[in-house]
Amino acid sequence: MLVRRLRPEDAEAVGALTVAAYEPFLDGPEDPYVARLLDVARRDVEAEVWVAVDDGGTPLGAVTYCPTGSPWREVGRAHEGEFRMLAVAPDAQGRGVGRALVTTCLERSRAAGFTGTALSSLPEQTGGHALYRSVGFERVPERDWAPYPGVDLWVFARGL
Repeated sequence: MLVRRLRPEDAEAVGALTVAAYEPFLDGPEDPYVARLLDVARRDVEAEVWVAVDDGGTPLGAVTYCPTGSPWREVGRAHEGEFRMLAVAPDAQGRGVGRALVTTCLERSRAAGFTGTALSSLPEQTGGHALYRSVGFERVPERDWAPYPGVDLWVFARGL
């Protein structure tokens, strides 16, 4: 497995695998968040989309790293990097793809001079929570927030 920046030819597959990974947490295909999940090319222009690919170059998972100034940043404080939309294709889950993508985000945060990293997660995304905790993230309930009524997000953060 290799983790690298998104290439234009990856965008459609990455959008599809992101929607597939988020499907259990969406309100069906008409959920307005689907359009944001599919808009991979825009995210890569306004942030950084990192892709885990297999030996044949097929995307297995992706994450959006949100550098300072990115409109995709939501909860990262001045000293923190931030990532969001971590997604692993359902058939690639349990193979270390998510961990490799999170590690890439931690490395990007260190390289940018941050002293921490933060992210938001739905309370139902328990698989992600286990991964985050396994690499040192902790819940920060006082930073939990709701971008829309009925969408409550938990914040996780860790130092570097």
